[in-house]
Amino acid sequence: MKTKLPLIAAFIALLLTSCGTTKELAYFKNIDNSPEVLDSIYNDYAVKIKPADELLITVWSEVAEATALYNLPQVAYAEAGDTEMSSTQKVLSYIVDENGCILFPVVGKLKVAGMTTSELTDTLTELISKDVHNPYVRVQLANFRINVMGEVTEPQTIEVKSERFSVLDALSAAGDMTVYGRRDNVLLIRETDGKRSYHRLDLTKADLLTSPYFYLQQNDVIYVEPDNVRKSNAEYNQNNSFKVQVISATVSAVSVVVTLIIALFINK
Repeated sequence: MKTKLPLIAAFIALLLTSCGTTKELAYFKNIDNSPEVLDSIYNDYAVKIKPADELLITVWSEVAEATALYNLPQVAYAEAGDTEMSSTQKVLSYIVDENGCILFPVVGKLKVAGMTTSELTDTLTELISKDVHNPYVRVQLANFRINVMGEVTEPQTIEVKSERFSVLDALSAAGDMTVYGRRDNVLLIRETDGKRSYHRLDLTKADLLTSPYFYLQQNDVIYVEPDNVRKSNAEYNQNNSFKVQVISATVSAVSVVVTLIIALFINK
């Protein structure tokens, strides 16, 4: 009977675990399909340029020589390949200083913090148009990275290619949450003006879709908290590991003592 008790306990724990996790796997349980509200949130969203951002700005026109002065030079650097070194051209970028400014060729010092990339594109196009006929300007945010941690399939840093990137996009890129992830308590860490703020997101409710934190900003961190089952398992494994270490140390100590005693008797 004693040998069957651990098996019965394990079976009951498995049942409880299955019931506990499957109930929490649904997203947006109370969604009411309100396209007007969602369209409004989507259209109002835009990533703003911040100090320490890295910008790639390219200017060109029908006459290449006319816009050459407005572009940073390309720098050649050596890159190790499978068999030999190869030379690669890398375009230099603009780093937004602590005052929110960049030093742009010909134009000079320009305040860019608080602008969207589209607004900066329009501003530069207008300024350059004074000297160049029909210039084309492209502005890209080069440091749009999101960190996803915790109970997801593939925790990672995501290099974002689009400026409209949501919490759902981030979780999808990380392989979605594991069955142990808490969908009702996802932590978003955001830094604004040098200060970190913390926001709790409930992915089981449709309110997330209208939240100001649904779309992510550069350098946001998403942490998916483990549920009670995962915490209990971790604690159980940690306790067991500690017990094994204690037993192992005790056995080793006893073995040493027994060896010494045997040695003393043999010497006598």
